[in-house]
Amino acid sequence: MVATYAIRPDAVCIGETMAQVTPLPGGRIDSRSELVLRPGGAESNVAMALSALGHRAAWASRVGADPLGELLVTEIAAAGVDTGLVARDPGRPTGVYFKDPAPSGSSVYYYRAGSAASAMDVSAAADVVAAAPRVVHLSGITPVLSEGCRRLVDHLLFDRPVPGAVMSFDVNHRPALWDAREAAEPLLRLARAADVVFVGLDEAARLWPVSDAAGVRELIGAPVCLVVKSGADEAVCFPGETRDGGAEAVVREPAPAVDVVEPVGAGDAFAAGWLAGLLRGFDHGARLRLGHLAAGAALESISDQGTLPDEAEICRRVGVTPERWRLGGVPAAEG
Repeated sequence: MVATYAIRPDAVCIGETMAQVTPLPGGRIDSRSELVLRPGGAESNVAMALSALGHRAAWASRVGADPLGELLVTEIAAAGVDTGLVARDPGRPTGVYFKDPAPSGSSVYYYRAGSAASAMDVSAAADVVAAAPRVVHLSGITPVLSEGCRRLVDHLLFDRPVPGAVMSFDVNHRPALWDAREAAEPLLRLARAADVVFVGLDEAARLWPVSDAAGVRELIGAPVCLVVKSGADEAVCFPGETRDGGAEAVVREPAPAVDVVEPVGAGDAFAAGWLAGLLRGFDHGARLRLGHLAAGAALESISDQGTLPDEAEICRRVGVTPERWRLGGVPAAEG
């Protein structure tokens, strides 16, 4: 049955979320570990961060008809995300991964082969079309999960079945899923088809013959709106717009210094912050600053979801008035 929506969501984020098993803060995976279960998925991370920033966000996926699947749906719904586009699969399990955190980077161990989410295919697009979101967010993780998942991503980006939606794509290359040499061409092809692209300079250099943000722009090309994240240094936006045929007005914002607890999830938070700025109609500088703010909150947390500052502090750091901030959010009476 195709879902129906009385209120159009701001964004639908599509992709696999797994049960993330991670030690309590300060621990590592060993025989003395105390472990906790949390949702772990790039696209649901974006949806949860968008919800925390005051937007109607939905997550579309498949989970197993098992306790882990119910845990994911319950936790993500508790974060304010619409989970009505999540199917339960009685024949396949929910994927699981273990995260061994460290400030310098986490080691991640996946157990996702044959997962429920890998069975997604083009038919999943029907619910997304019915939802009619303003933004559809995808990542480069989904197309490598299965042939059906690849066709779903191709359909959404190339056939454009969601009228008027901004198609957002985070390159999100995962070396554990596919080698950079194998992933380079497919991910470039998908990036060139999107309206908005997020990529880290480090992963871009791993995938393609580029060494700086300008090289990534030249490779991907306009009119894609391209955001290149240079780690702890800065984020650069190539808006994909020119004035009177002139040069593209590149926007740069330095990344604020933060005390890094664990880096996983920061890229997803950045994408959510930037997309929240897009949905609110902020200029490109404010979008980048909101991306940095959301990413910083994730970096300072052991989980993929950080705690955002209050509204006054968000407005101060992003450079918008409270009235301007509230203009683009979800009205209080509607959730």
